[in-house]
Amino acid sequence: MRLYVLCEGPTEERFVKELLAPYLFNDNIYTKEINLGGVSRYAKIRKVLETLCKGDTSAYVTTMLDYYKLPKDTPGKYTATDAFADAKNIDAAVNDDLGGCKNLFINLIVHEFEGLLFSDISAFIGEAKASEKDLLELARIKNDPKFPTPEHINDSEMTAPSKRILNLLPGYVKTLNGLSIAKRITIEKIAEECPHFHAWIKKIKALAKEDAQ
Repeated sequence: MRLYVLCEGPTEERFVKELLAPYLFNDNIYTKEINLGGVSRYAKIRKVLETLCKGDTSAYVTTMLDYYKLPKDTPGKYTATDAFADAKNIDAAVNDDLGGCKNLFINLIVHEFEGLLFSDISAFIGEAKASEKDLLELARIKNDPKFPTPEHINDSEMTAPSKRILNLLPGYVKTLNGLSIAKRITIEKIAEECPHFHAWIKKIKALAKEDAQ
């Protein structure tokens, strides 16, 4: 099975290339990452998805885009009060907007890439000059009863996962530290801690099994 993954930026692109692709290769899934270079307009996302879907109908197309700060004009956005339900609505609405492309399935990271990094706080050790105090505070955030999973860590301008990390670790660089931390955590651990991410991985593998039959 061949899979195009439309990525929000360079970190997500490298995440797919260096972590997700080797992981999926074990299931005979061959991935090709596409760097969107930001998501300022839905029209930009739509154009690239349509080109990928119609340009190679024998391959599947998915996305690794942050739910947080997804363009407001994205079909289906804000049609549910819960981010997880909203993400599913966006999936269906974007597919409808693109004429029901059968080889397309949207995936949004809830709420953003840095949320996945809260899957294992020990992976922050040695990154961005993180002190023991910093690690304890990151652990406190992860274990806050308000956040049943890392994907529940909220998405406001002040309290998004990336903002929380930067407040504690001003030297944090997404393209450097973010990827290094994710590698330490592993795809398996992220999937174990993050149900929406896990569902995406399961869908990819299920499609591969269907293709193999």
